[in-house]
Amino acid sequence: MAKTKRTREKDTEGNMSLGAHLIELRNRLIISAIAIALGLVAGWFLSAWVWDVLRIPILQLEVDGRTAQITYGDISGGFDTRVQISLFIAVLIASPVWLYQIWAFIVPGLKRKEMWYAVGFLGTAVPLFLLGVYAGWSVLPNIVRLMSTFQPQEDAFLIDARKYLDFTVKLLLAIGAGFVMPVFLVLLNFIGVLRGQAILKSWRLAILIIILFAAITTPAVDLASMFLLAAPIIALYFIAAGIAIMHDKRIDKRRSSELAEYGLDDDTAAEADSEST
Repeated sequence: MAKTKRTREKDTEGNMSLGAHLIELRNRLIISAIAIALGLVAGWFLSAWVWDVLRIPILQLEVDGRTAQITYGDISGGFDTRVQISLFIAVLIASPVWLYQIWAFIVPGLKRKEMWYAVGFLGTAVPLFLLGVYAGWSVLPNIVRLMSTFQPQEDAFLIDARKYLDFTVKLLLAIGAGFVMPVFLVLLNFIGVLRGQAILKSWRLAILIIILFAAITTPAVDLASMFLLAAPIIALYFIAAGIAIMHDKRIDKRRSSELAEYGLDDDTAAEADSEST
């Protein structure tokens, strides 16, 4: 009976039911969670080194003559900080797994040829995600320095370790995710969901969303960091649009040549498709 019920999760057109989608989402979340949990082991051993790297912007304030220090508010603060850093490292290490799970959930039932799109997605998305994390790290010292200027020079700049780490991790992961979004646009184009011209026509809205995204992830007063983050994402967006348009032209050219072999043109084929539907 269980087998019969499972086979009925799809309708006559082969579409999955809402329940089947939720089950698939749960399974992919479990796989991602397992990969991150395994990454926690390596993250624990690397956490001390990563923490030394993340605290460099604070140490730079001391070099500039400012009294700055990271503090721990309670007994478990040091342990909690190390666990949070380990989780951050685990997310980076497991990025190929959870990025693929996101892609596979959005585009289920890939054919053999389309599986290469998933390979291309991972080969592009993972480096761009890590590049985005690095971009966030590059602007972090500027953000910390700017925020410190709002306090009097003679006052000590004491930063709670948990709050500083929470701000830093969210900043790096958010920017990493922003760098990956154009790759999703290209892959959706490659599987025929989105046309390149549709991506390009939405450039005004896309730029607005990207700037808002950069403004949310950086302090409102730090306009330099906001534009430094928005510029590469905007460039990636137009690169994605260009790749999608070139792919559409190649597909349209191939389709026209195939129709020409049968003595048809695009209009005739469109009419035939409409009549069949």
